[in-house]
Amino acid sequence: MTSERVLDHALTLFAERGYHGTALSEIAGALGVRTPSLYNHMRSKHELLEAIIDATTAGVLEDFHTVRDEGGKPADVLYRAARVYAYRHATHRREALVVNRDTSSLEEPVRSTLQSRRREHEHALRTVISEGVDRGVFHVDSPALASFAIRELCVSIARWFSEDGPLSADEVADQYAGFALRIVGCAARS
Repeated sequence: MTSERVLDHALTLFAERGYHGTALSEIAGALGVRTPSLYNHMRSKHELLEAIIDATTAGVLEDFHTVRDEGGKPADVLYRAARVYAYRHATHRREALVVNRDTSSLEEPVRSTLQSRRREHEHALRTVISEGVDRGVFHVDSPALASFAIRELCVSIARWFSEDGPLSADEVADQYAGFALRIVGCAARS
């Protein structure tokens, strides 16, 4: 048993049952060990939740900064930003479900720190949209509302996507990136 296995099993159970709906004894049972054995690999259930949300929110920001830093026209930047966010929600479903449902279960000051990452992502996406509006490429009255709509659209993927479904994660990400452009009033990248 490793710390990574403990975290992986906790992630699966948190995604299925929620943080509060998962007991340490259930994580131990999934690993085939007794509950006290878990303490060799973690301090608390809260620590497991913190590690999951920390890694996930850091990954989302890293993805965003990577595609934004490639530069280009606002439509290209928004397309890539929405695509990478959609793709992450299709390929990291467990993490997305836990972050979007259980972040409020974190204790302070950790909760505020990790929620600030989510706000940073929202503000950065809003800035991309505002820049497109300023250049006359995007046509929305509220970049904040458009940013919210795009992010919520992508977040929903984690709830319904299946690797066995008719579309691959790449196909879903491409289509959702196109939806993002339409939300801001830009029919296509040019």
